[in-house]
Amino acid sequence: MQHWFNYPTNVDPIAIHLGPLKIHWYGIAYLVGFICVYLWMSRPKGRLRLGITREQIQDFLFYALIGVLVGGRTFFVINDIISKHDASFYLSNPINVIAVWNGGMAFHGGLVGVLVAIALFIRKHPGLTYTVLGDEVVMLLPIGITLTRIVNFINDELWGDICRPDRPWCMIPNRPGDAQIWGPYYRHPAQLYEAVLDILTLPILLFLYKRRPPDGVVAWSWFTMYGITRTIAEIWRHADFRLGPITGGQLYALPMIPIGIAMIVYCVRSGRRTDVAESNAPTPV
Repeated sequence: MQHWFNYPTNVDPIAIHLGPLKIHWYGIAYLVGFICVYLWMSRPKGRLRLGITREQIQDFLFYALIGVLVGGRTFFVINDIISKHDASFYLSNPINVIAVWNGGMAFHGGLVGVLVAIALFIRKHPGLTYTVLGDEVVMLLPIGITLTRIVNFINDELWGDICRPDRPWCMIPNRPGDAQIWGPYYRHPAQLYEAVLDILTLPILLFLYKRRPPDGVVAWSWFTMYGITRTIAEIWRHADFRLGPITGGQLYALPMIPIGIAMIVYCVRSGRRTDVAESNAPTPV
């Protein structure tokens, strides 16, 4: 069987070496994602709807960054302890708790962190609502998530289950010098499957946004779609732990679907649509 792809073992997970400073692809993916969110939110129509300045948008993104780091890393550590049944790695050396370069972060934890960041931010801006801010935040989020999944592939992590050798799209992972943790087996490139699923949500969000639905519909639509795409991707992704037939990832993702649908219905019934923030909002320049 001729396979279509070989794992690119010559790709360095560190994008840029500047003496002792090492810039990882992972960090670049996060940076690009945040830049995309900033550019979308800071466009004139976005600021008109939000009623905040570019400087306040930057302030919000700082809140969101802290939420992503704290929430994402906390969930990763908890998930790692649950899956390996061993907390000694963190208890013996507490610095490992914050060492994001060692294992990374958990998406659902980062999501919870951002939700908390939004709640804290709108307390400082009473005229701003959760639904309007959420609509603007999620619009280009699929780009950042897709890039992160591609980086997971570059980093030789989050592979899928063992694949039948006659599947030409499967690959043998493991970068030279690694501990060969995945074994000499063909595996599903589950990171790339999920990247494709994630980027497919972008045109749907753009279509919804242009139709000017009630506040919150776009945000909760993304929330629902991510629950669906993550649940599907988990079919092939190697599970850290399972609860019966349900993987750990599906355990977090499946509830997002009914919650998201219920909130979409609620937002539609409310019928509230904000195109211009309250009169005290600054005029975009």
